[in-house]
Amino acid sequence: MTVANPERRTPRPSCHLISSEYPPQIGGVSDYTSLLAAGLAEHGDEVHVWCPACPGALPSSTGRALNSTPGIVVHRQFGSFSPADLRRVGAELDTFPGPLRLLVQWVPHGFGYRSMNLGFCWWLWKRARQRGDRIELMVHEPFLSFAWASPRQSAAAFVHRWMTIVLLRAAARVWISIPGWERSMRAYALGRNVEFEWLPIFSNIPAASDPARTLAIRRQYADGNRLLIGHFGTFGSLITTLLDPILLALAGDPVEQTILLMGKGSDRHLSELIQKEPRLEGVIRATGQLSDQELSHHLSACDLLIQPYPDGVSTRRGSFMAGLANGKPIVTTTGWLTEPLWSQGDAVKLAPAGDTRAFLEQTRLLRQDPSARLRVGCAAGQLYRERFDISHTISSLRRTATTRDPECVFL
Repeated sequence: MTVANPERRTPRPSCHLISSEYPPQIGGVSDYTSLLAAGLAEHGDEVHVWCPACPGALPSSTGRALNSTPGIVVHRQFGSFSPADLRRVGAELDTFPGPLRLLVQWVPHGFGYRSMNLGFCWWLWKRARQRGDRIELMVHEPFLSFAWASPRQSAAAFVHRWMTIVLLRAAARVWISIPGWERSMRAYALGRNVEFEWLPIFSNIPAASDPARTLAIRRQYADGNRLLIGHFGTFGSLITTLLDPILLALAGDPVEQTILLMGKGSDRHLSELIQKEPRLEGVIRATGQLSDQELSHHLSACDLLIQPYPDGVSTRRGSFMAGLANGKPIVTTTGWLTEPLWSQGDAVKLAPAGDTRAFLEQTRLLRQDPSARLRVGCAAGQLYRERFDISHTISSLRRTATTRDPECVFL
């Protein structure tokens, strides 16, 4: 009879996440990577996060700091992603038994050198070729578009495509935040059989968990039977160009309502609106930047949300996914990046991007129909749980952890 050696244990699955930002840095990729690392660790994986140092991060002589979640080790050694930084991190990675699984959170503007860090891409390619590491990309944004009115942007867009070619030579798998990124990137594989898979972005904002706090917020902005219409975003010009005509039209309607702008820059944008249209004061309110928990309760307090996007709604839009996760009825826009699923079922209300009249029509219909708001909100919450909850992301990543790589061809 063979007696099992009590010292022998099946090693924990391990994953090395490479990110351009990580808490306490503020940003969508930072929040995403933190939640992803925690989810993998909670399922028993050993997770190492490799990222730059930042003010407020836990210091240590080795550049390593243990995350508050057991099973996560944070290595703040990437600096500015310079050649010296890459060599240093590479030497650290080589101390782990290989080959390694490197999951790169890809946004080209995150890795320094004015978003044109071709050296970082070559570094990943060399690790795949020389060390046999399995490189996986999580593509949040692929590359800039060409803009002939901006030679600087066009130059960066050209370099981004060379970066994409190198990355697709290195990658065993490419996870994409929206299906549209495969259409954009596939040609740059240059015939290599790279596996693309849609990994929808989960919400970085938790669902509201304190009904008393939600009720208090609602009373603060819209007591009694007054409706509360919300918008959450960062108030960049591409969004506000669509949003402002909608706000002005809704604010002029003779109904009992408050419009609430939420997120970083909301207070600044409201001040600019009131300077142009003093009549908006009191009708439109703003929160400024909120903590994630407070934002979740503000979203939950709203009767409906208005979320226009110039390229259409898609699962890469964290502001939209936050409302969906909180089960709110949402009016949004369709565009060239919109996935077909949003026109199926009754989880959202849609209008073509740039069509203010159609957007207002959908908003006013929901505004006047409580039963429709309840139906759409319930469908939104159910769709989020069934398709987009972080548990689906963790399941997909762990399912493919031992999948054999497709044949790699290095050129």
